[in-house]
Amino acid sequence: MPRVKLFDEQEVLTKAMNLFWKQGYSATSIQELVAHLGINRASLYDTFGDKEQLFKKAFALYRKQNIDRISQLFQDQPNVKEGFSKLFTKAIDEAMLDTDRKGCFAVNNTTELVPNNESCLEILSSNRRDFENLFYEYLKKGQMKGQISEGKDLRALASFLLILYNGIQVVSKINTDKKELTDSVDVALSLIA
Repeated sequence: MPRVKLFDEQEVLTKAMNLFWKQGYSATSIQELVAHLGINRASLYDTFGDKEQLFKKAFALYRKQNIDRISQLFQDQPNVKEGFSKLFTKAIDEAMLDTDRKGCFAVNNTTELVPNNESCLEILSSNRRDFENLFYEYLKKGQMKGQISEGKDLRALASFLLILYNGIQVVSKINTDKKELTDSVDVALSLIA
């Protein structure tokens, strides 16, 4: 007779995501995961696989949550410049409130795992492409509405805005000067016209 799971997989996966995000992949041991998740080792392996498989599932959850969140923000904001302003303001505000100074899980994984973990390289590259395309499609909608001039290279602008978005999440780990970060965003937003 199969055993009944006595835990919520989504809740456990969220806890794993937060632990990996705070500590990094290499610094997180299986024993720490077992203790933090509140499940035994056998349940962890049976449900999620080994540490790397659990990490990839946790990162997939992070990606989905962020893509959904940013997509919704863009849908709710018909003015592209204001939409990006809200995105950056939210990123800065969240960074200022983050006492753990975790930054961006994707950026943290990139700096920790690339170039030594080939299987994670593709996932991280795919993550970058997905977010860049999300930014690009939003910029394209703005251009179609006349909010952005026709001569703009939207692919380059999307890439630049993603680099800035990721950069804010890195710099905010050591620089908590909200005005300085906001001033940098204002310079970048001047390119959207």
